[in-house]
Formats: sequence, C-alpha cells, structure tokens
Amino acid sequence: MSQALKTSLFQDALTAIDALSLDDQAALIDVLNNRLKLRQRQQVIREVREVQQEYREGKFKSGSVDDFLAELDS
Repeated sequence: MSQALKTSLFQDALTAIDALSLDDQAALIDVLNNRLKLRQRQQVIREVREVQQEYREGKFKSGSVDDFLAELDS
C-alpha cells in the first residue's frame, strides 16, 4: 500500500471519527485500546515462543554482563 493511500485512509478514518458523537468516540477509543493491548500481548507471545525455540535449538548463549558487552564490542 502506498504512503499516499495510507495517508488518505487515515484522514478518511479521522473524518469519520469526527462525525461520531462524543460517547461513540469514547467507546471507539476503548475498543482501539483493547485491540492494541491484545496485539501487543500476541506479539510478546510470538517473541517468547521464538526465543524458546532458539533455546531448544542451542542458539542461546549464557554469560555475564561483561561477556555480553565484550561480544558487542567485537
């Protein structure tokens, strides 16, 4: 999707929201916040599963903070 189309869709959404009553706008905010929290939880779950898989596959290194910083420097 092009940036211009995204901008247009976003502006259309804002225009539609402006047409809602204040109560409906508040309800919409609640719905969007709940959806955002759900997506964030799902992302954390995916990332945890990926890390667990990497650990099972032996792609995990352990060490001290100094070891980590030394690895970053190299």
